[in-house]
This record gives sequence, structure tokens and C-alpha cells, in this order.
Amino acid sequence: MEVRQLRYFVAVAEELHFGRAAERLHVAQPAVSQQVGRLERELGVRLLERTSRRVTLTGDGRRLLDEARAALSAVDRVRAVAADLTASRAAQLRVGTTPGVGQRLSRAAAALRADVPDLSLTLVDGTVAAHLAALRAGDLDIALVRGRVEARDLQARQVWCEPLQVLLPADHPAAAAPTVPIGALADLTLRLPDRAADPALRDAIQAACDAAGVVARTGRPVRSLEDAAVEIGMSSHDATVVCGCGGGPIPGAAVRPLAPLVEVPVLLLTPASTHTACLEALVGALS
Repeated sequence: MEVRQLRYFVAVAEELHFGRAAERLHVAQPAVSQQVGRLERELGVRLLERTSRRVTLTGDGRRLLDEARAALSAVDRVRAVAADLTASRAAQLRVGTTPGVGQRLSRAAAALRADVPDLSLTLVDGTVAAHLAALRAGDLDIALVRGRVEARDLQARQVWCEPLQVLLPADHPAAAAPTVPIGALADLTLRLPDRAADPALRDAIQAACDAAGVVARTGRPVRSLEDAAVEIGMSSHDATVVCGCGGGPIPGAAVRPLAPLVEVPVLLLTPASTHTACLEALVGALS
């Protein structure tokens, strides 16, 4: 099946006339008839009833018309993204990142490269405030941030939610179960990022502790998750709370989800001028 066949079918279905459809498509009428007939043979269904006086949709044709329109809309969105990405920066996408989103970005880049083979990513880490400023200044094309953001001059779309997980010593009693109850945090020394670095995580864990009546002890702030993981693996009581903790096993440490589940939304931020089709395609690639 070719995109051209779907376009020809939609044109005939909307015009109910092969000649008018050919004029609309700027092609010869025999080409339209040929491609629609080929589509019918490939699908194994009759889409149109043809007589010398009129063309009508069959029941199967009516059902397929909506799907064909949706498929063509998706193709147009991807092409709009490709055009937007290549318009002024030779297919370079500047992305403000947050820790733990690497796997999502890799999958999204692979999806976008299907239409933009030379797409390159420039990843810029920073705080939520820094990403907002960079988007407004034109120094970033998109940003992925956790938590709700008040920025009416930007477009914001939620693309997924991340469950919070506890990284703790593997020999701690709380690590023996598949999940860590919120109440178990009272027996650990929590090391968290500074609030300016990850306000959504801090707010989410504080709200969960407050709801459970837990007063957690806090330790040194986490500057580098990699360094903190090594220290926690050699500790007996230190722990941290993470989002999207990927990678391989951490010697001496375990990662367990919180119970009950605590999630933090991840938002895609773009300038207000970002084309709707481009935004939708980026959301689709990241979701």
C-alpha cells in the first residue's frame, strides 16, 4: 500500500467523481482509476461502486475513509516535523533535558530519523528555570521537564508520567520486598536533589510523606546521581528517590518503586510559535 493510493482514494471518495478527483490531484484520470483499483485489490475489499453515471462509496469504503484520512494526517504531521526541523538549523534539534529521560529521547530520535535521516540532537542539561529562559531566548527548540509549569507564553504538553523509585542499600530490610512502603522512609536517611534542581520530585515525595504522616530524615543533597548511587551502595541507611532510574545493576544498591505509587508528570515544552503538526508529532514520538 502506498500513500499515493490513499490520497487518490480519499480524493475520489470526497468528490464522488474520478474526473474531479484527478483535477484536484493534478494527475490524469486513468492514473487515479488505476491506483484506486490497485488499492482495492491489495486490501481485498471493494471501496467504490462505479456506474456510467455516478460513483458511490460502499460500506467498506465508508469505514476505510476515516482510517485513510487519519493515516494521511499522520504522514502530513511527520512531514511537517521534518520541514520544521530542517528549515533553519540543518536538522539539529536542541533539547533541554532532565535526568532519566535518555531512553525516551533515544526512541524519539529513532522515530524522527525515519523521516529526517541526518537529524542530530544537542542535549542541554539544566534546571526548569534555565530551560524556560533558554526557550524564550531561542536557545532551545524543546525541553523536557518534570512537574507542572506556569508558562503561558510557551506550549506545554504532558507526554508521560514517571513513578518515583527508592534507591537504597541492597541489604536494608526495606529492599527485601518488591516495593518500598512510604512508611519505610522513616528508617532511612533521604538524600535528595536541591529543590531548585528538581522541584517536582521534592514536592511529590514531601506530599507523599505528609499524607502518610512520615517525617523523613534528610542527609546531604544529591549533586550527581551516579556518585550518590555508589555512596548509597556502601551505606547502611542512606537512600535517595529517583525518576527513571535506568542503566545496569548498582553494586550494593537496589531500586524499588514506592507503595502506594507516586508519579511525577513529564512535560514537553516548546515555543508558542511551534507548528501544531510539529508539536503533535513530537508528542507522539516521545509518548
